[in-house]
Amino acid sequence: MAAIKVHGNVISTAAMRVFATLYEKDIEFELVPIDMRAGEHKKEPFISLNPFGQVPAFEDGDLKLFESRAITQYIAHEYADKGTPLVIRDSKKMAIISLWSEVEAQKFDPAATKLTYELAIKPMFKMTTDAAVVEENEAKLAVVLDVYETRLAQSKYLAGESFTLADLHHLPTIHYLMGTQSKKLFESRPHVLAWVVDITARPAWNKVVAQQK
Repeated sequence: MAAIKVHGNVISTAAMRVFATLYEKDIEFELVPIDMRAGEHKKEPFISLNPFGQVPAFEDGDLKLFESRAITQYIAHEYADKGTPLVIRDSKKMAIISLWSEVEAQKFDPAATKLTYELAIKPMFKMTTDAAVVEENEAKLAVVLDVYETRLAQSKYLAGESFTLADLHHLPTIHYLMGTQSKKLFESRPHVLAWVVDITARPAWNKVVAQQK
């Protein structure tokens, strides 16, 4: 049995972020499925792992974590010598990775997550999409992607010439949005589109997507 356990759901964007990191690092793990429709994430035993009742929760031996970006940071540093290098020991280069990771969390993700919910998740559950929310958040995401277009004209990836956590953290919402009308926001920006094509073709990410089938 794998020492690492991820308690989550294969369609959760936060859990997908953790899965992608583990696959990039070639680390075996056990997926402990959480049935969110049944509310398992809001009661014991899950609530003892994450008191906020949100997936995923993570265990590595006696270490227990929640919050997906904290988990990916731990994996990338603790298992730095395995698989794909996702962080860099050089403090200045690491600062750039941290900067763009913060941009993802603070600027990109709020709008991208709302669009994912409206355009991808709601249709899964036969819920009605709110067109006003979509319009508002497409406008917000467009502003962010204009900045990305400028950045990605200067470097292959957000933090430089190598794939890092700063790129990986975007994958779950991009995956969903590229199957919706919001794909136009990415396709209309050539450097952003080249980046999207590159990172979504990674073998580790393909393993994450395969879990949903």
